[in-house]
Amino acid sequence: LCCTCGVPVPPNPANMCVACLRTEVDISEGIPKQVTVHFCKQCERYLQPPATWMHCALESRELLALCLKKLKSSMTKVRLIDAGFLWTEPHSKRIKMKLTIQKEVMNGAILQQVFVVEFVVQYQMCDDCHRVEAKDFWKAVVQVRQKTVHKKTFYYLEQLILKHKLHQNALNIKEIHDGIDFYYGSKQHAQKMVDFLQCTVPCRCKTSQRLISHDIHSNTYNYKSTFSAEIVPVCKDNVVCLPPRLAQSLGNMGQICVCIRVTSTIHLIDPRTLQIAEVDGNTYWRSPFNSLCSPRQLEEFIVMDIDVIRDQKLGAGAGMRSNK
Repeated sequence: LCCTCGVPVPPNPANMCVACLRTEVDISEGIPKQVTVHFCKQCERYLQPPATWMHCALESRELLALCLKKLKSSMTKVRLIDAGFLWTEPHSKRIKMKLTIQKEVMNGAILQQVFVVEFVVQYQMCDDCHRVEAKDFWKAVVQVRQKTVHKKTFYYLEQLILKHKLHQNALNIKEIHDGIDFYYGSKQHAQKMVDFLQCTVPCRCKTSQRLISHDIHSNTYNYKSTFSAEIVPVCKDNVVCLPPRLAQSLGNMGQICVCIRVTSTIHLIDPRTLQIAEVDGNTYWRSPFNSLCSPRQLEEFIVMDIDVIRDQKLGAGAGMRSNK
């Protein structure tokens, strides 16, 4: 019989029924039933103490782990069996979690208990969003410039930046005459952007930095860095005139060429011989050339008839020819 209420029970080390055992012992004692979780409204991330911000969807494994870490210090004496979310209104600023725990009580009897912990979501702005709001707070700026009438290379670059999500680290993006300025909170992010530009478009970069403040006692310096990236002023469909020495080094091409596309190199074609060549950024800046005219100045014609020239002899040292 149960030593408290006299109800017949299977023998157990405590000599008590489960109801009486629960009235005597509360194994969830010391575990907080209401906990605060910090959430940034701007970037929709949760704070994982001390200073890490994480993207977590509602009722995800990541959010479950984050919430359990809040209770970890108070659950050292009990054993966690199960944890799961209870449904709450998404805008209620409440996250409810059902926990199942076990603990050994009174002469070795193991008691299992289910209880609910409520997490209250409080808004707190993260450091990155603080910097975005404080418009002028930036450590590095990447100034991208291209001195052309139309910005075809910029449109191509814009699609690549969106594809690789490089705009996410930027604090601010400003459109300037002849280009765009990207502002960053750290020099590493700006350097990553410069490396990306050098891999995707032919350009040259210059770096400068300005001293903002320094601490003579701890020997720490605070700089603002500026990266200036100038993209070659040649776009797709431009007609260009090559310098004689450059044309000779590209396999004796004609000097008047058409730019068929711009990737990490400038792709040129000689319209008379269909000879093609690629000019990278370093070669361009050693012997620069400008556009004779842009697509807006060109006239469109319809080809009615063609004569195929077979076995055309190319000059000595001629490079590859296009088969299109």
